[in-house]
Amino acid sequence: MKLESSVFKANSQIPAKYTCDGADISPSLNWDEPPTETQSLALIVDDPDAPRRTFVHWVLYDIPPTVRQLPEQITTAKTLPSGGMQGKNDFGKFGYGGPCPPSGTHRYFFKLYALDKNLGLQPGATKEQILQAMKGHVLATAELIGHYQRQR
Repeated sequence: MKLESSVFKANSQIPAKYTCDGADISPSLNWDEPPTETQSLALIVDDPDAPRRTFVHWVLYDIPPTVRQLPEQITTAKTLPSGGMQGKNDFGKFGYGGPCPPSGTHRYFFKLYALDKNLGLQPGATKEQILQAMKGHVLATAELIGHYQRQR
C-alpha cells in the first residue's frame, strides 16, 4: 500500500495550516487498494521526537476497507461519516491534533494498517489499545512522514 497527501510530500514540511500555528485541521490523505482480505483499516499519527515519549496526534480504526481517502478537516466526532471510529490522542481529545513541537524540527509518522478483522473497540481507544488489538492481524502497512518546526 502507498499512503500520500495532496498537501505535503513524503519527508517534507507539513504546512502550518495543519498545525497548532494554523487552523489545526487534519490534512487530506489517500491510499491505494489494500490487500483483498482486508476487513478494516487503522491510522495512527505520532511524533517520536517529542521530549518525554512518542506523542500521539491521531488514531482512527475500523475504517471500512472500501475507503481510499480521508478529506481535509475530519470532524472530531467519535465516529466518521464514511465509517470508522476515532480514538483519543495525547491531547486528551477525539480526532486530530496537529503538530506543535516545543522546539526544533519533529517528524510526524502517518501509519496506515490493513487488518484482517474489525477491532471492535469502543470510540476513544488509545494507540496502545489499538496496537494490542491489531497484534497478529496486520496484512499490510503504509507510512508517510512529514516534518514540522514552529515559526516563532
